[in-house]
Amino acid sequence: MPSILTSRDGPVLRLTLNRPEVRNAFDEQLIAALTAAAAEAAEDGTLRAVVLGGNGKTFCAGADIGWMSKAIAYTQRENLSDAEDLSRMLERLDTLALPLVGRIHGAALGGGVGLAAVCDIVVAAEDAVFALSEVKLGIVPAVVAPYVLRKIGVSAARELFLTGARFSAARAKEIGLVHEIVPVEDLDAAIGRRLTEILSAGPKAVGIAKALIREIAGANPRDVIGLTTNTIASQRVSEEGQEGLLAFLEKRKPHWIA
Repeated sequence: MPSILTSRDGPVLRLTLNRPEVRNAFDEQLIAALTAAAAEAAEDGTLRAVVLGGNGKTFCAGADIGWMSKAIAYTQRENLSDAEDLSRMLERLDTLALPLVGRIHGAALGGGVGLAAVCDIVVAAEDAVFALSEVKLGIVPAVVAPYVLRKIGVSAARELFLTGARFSAARAKEIGLVHEIVPVEDLDAAIGRRLTEILSAGPKAVGIAKALIREIAGANPRDVIGLTTNTIASQRVSEEGQEGLLAFLEKRKPHWIA
């Protein structure tokens, strides 16, 4: 059985974690499959968005127990290799030049929170639960930390990293990990609305905007004047920018809207 299910709906790729018998927990195969899927999506010039979800009752329960039990006997070097594989997967998803939409239901625990953190837009079921529970096992949410910290901020990280406490979808929205909460039966409709908005935007502009956020986050505005002014000037004279502005002035849809 494949670790990930992939399906295509026009310009939208759906990646579904497919280990429901272990609540879609990570193991080596799932990490490798998700890394490869992200790399393939990055090379596909016809895609406009990616939706990341989980099969069964849970989005992702973090690390698989069987995988963790093997790690007990791992050397420092073997543990480092495992951590680097996970880090590479998160980095591939985070830097994907396409909007990544998270579909969260059931639970997102440990690495599952990391997956939510690398998504650009996260829609969660109202009964979803979250936890950075690593410290309960005497370990640390280290690899996911840069992405989670960037999303939820230092104050919430100090609370949740250090306690491992579970928190609700409402709390996740309050701290910026989740953007929208809906009844579980409305998840797909809510994601559909987000995709409609994404597909109404210029594809290249969306990718550039995502990269720009990453480059200028936390910077002094004065230090990035060259980057920001060159970015807008280049996009205005680009084919996509010209088409978008003309479509607006001519009161018609730009060519990228079907």
